[in-house]
Amino acid sequence: MSIIKTVSRDKVPLGQKAAFGSGHLVLNLLPGALAVFMFFLVTAFGMDPWLAGLLGGLPRIFDALTDPIMGFISDNTKSKWGRRRPYIFIGAILSGILFALLFQLSENNSVMFNFWYFLLMSLLFLVGNTMYATPLVGLGYEMTSDYNERTRLMAFANIIGQIAWMLVPWFWVVIADPTVFSLSEETLRTIGEMGLTGDELQKLTDEKVQATGVRQLSVMVGLACAILGVLPALFCKGMDAGKMENRKQISVNTLSSSFKELFQGIKEVSKNKPFMKLCGATFLVFNGFQMVASFSFFIIVFYIYNGDYGQSGTWPAWFASLTAVVTAFMVIPIISRIANKWGKRKAFIISTIISIFGYIFKWWGFDNSLNAQFNETSFGQGLNSAVASIFETINPFLDSIGMSWFSIDTSQGGPWLMFVPIPLMAFGLGGLFTLMMSMTADVCDLDELDNGMPRKEGTFGAIYWWMVKLGQAIALVLGGAILTLVGFDEGAVSQTAETMFKLRIADIVIPAFTAAIAIWIMWKYDLDEKKAKEIKEELVKRRGEL
Repeated sequence: MSIIKTVSRDKVPLGQKAAFGSGHLVLNLLPGALAVFMFFLVTAFGMDPWLAGLLGGLPRIFDALTDPIMGFISDNTKSKWGRRRPYIFIGAILSGILFALLFQLSENNSVMFNFWYFLLMSLLFLVGNTMYATPLVGLGYEMTSDYNERTRLMAFANIIGQIAWMLVPWFWVVIADPTVFSLSEETLRTIGEMGLTGDELQKLTDEKVQATGVRQLSVMVGLACAILGVLPALFCKGMDAGKMENRKQISVNTLSSSFKELFQGIKEVSKNKPFMKLCGATFLVFNGFQMVASFSFFIIVFYIYNGDYGQSGTWPAWFASLTAVVTAFMVIPIISRIANKWGKRKAFIISTIISIFGYIFKWWGFDNSLNAQFNETSFGQGLNSAVASIFETINPFLDSIGMSWFSIDTSQGGPWLMFVPIPLMAFGLGGLFTLMMSMTADVCDLDELDNGMPRKEGTFGAIYWWMVKLGQAIALVLGGAILTLVGFDEGAVSQTAETMFKLRIADIVIPAFTAAIAIWIMWKYDLDEKKAKEIKEELVKRRGEL
């Protein structure tokens, strides 16, 4: 049980938690939507997969450079609006506008024109997004100095952030649905004048629909992110920076000395052993998951439904969305309670062990014979009938609002057992970012104790998320390599039994193995509640309350 009772001054009001949560929704929605939309660079805009891969990788190199710089700038900013909020406000608006502009491509342009347009716009978008994301993360670290309130704040923010992952899987569905983003009369007339028939006509029509969907949906996402993104700047409060000493002067004249201070700060952060353990554990858990993130989709389509995309329908989207729902409304609140009772380190270890069991149970959850047996049971038949009855009732309404794509077809039964491991697997990522972000805030106190002012929440946040992005890039490359190694043929209508067997093994072993190593890394993490309390008391003696 916690030894510290949170005093009223350290409690974050519900309104501020909600505003900070809206920022986390944007932090999740933008990269999630970006990943989906970039897939259509190949299918809708005719870009070579290798060029599309470059557009995914090259901007990340630039992003890796800008994150620490933005962290340093926000740590040392002096303004009447605080260190973080001016950047969050401007960055949110820029991120939303530039995201929308990023995908205003035309399928009629040359491939190289679209390549250079997207590359240059990506760099501009990342500037705006870095201006937004890095100060927002730093703001979260300083909204409270209480050990347990930090966990409650991050839990609340991550619950709201999971809404993005409830929505993003459906972007795949709606972008390609002609009933959602219909073609203009002019476009239909142009297609008709080409005199195409059969597969060629269908292929061209699909490309036009997808391109239209990407352009229109990107505007909606950008507008939503701009509106939601400014809320933390308007309503959240950080530490009182008036008492913070030794902040550097940020100007053109001090550019040389500022870079020296930046590298000095990065050096100090890299020597912080507890923080490096947090980075290492995050790198392993998150990127072990990311490496196989697409495998569930392939297993559903090519193993359960033998490559029939029509039969697989919306099951992959439902799998991803329900994972986010369970993570948000069941797993994260439980993890927050465990952390409050037994501490953050134990909460991380417990949640990660539970997730390993979830990964293992996927073997049976995706098993075709077991799912067939389940559908023959009275409970399975009742479940299929109940779901069919629900959608039979609401389908007319869904049709009337253009959401027919949301429906589920259970006439042939459903792979229901694949949903069983979700509550266990969700403990992995659900616990990871809730606890790691809370523990990073504790590490910022330790850094101030060891290295003095200014506090480096921005720099810590930038380095932490730089590790996440680096690992994500590596995971995407390795994920593709694994697909090749198991013999997956993306051009084939169906996959061999041997390929699917190997893919299912990889889908389980890789995230379970990386999670196990993360537990080993965190086993002797020693910045617990008692030590955090002692550090806070010493800091208050040194410079008073902030």
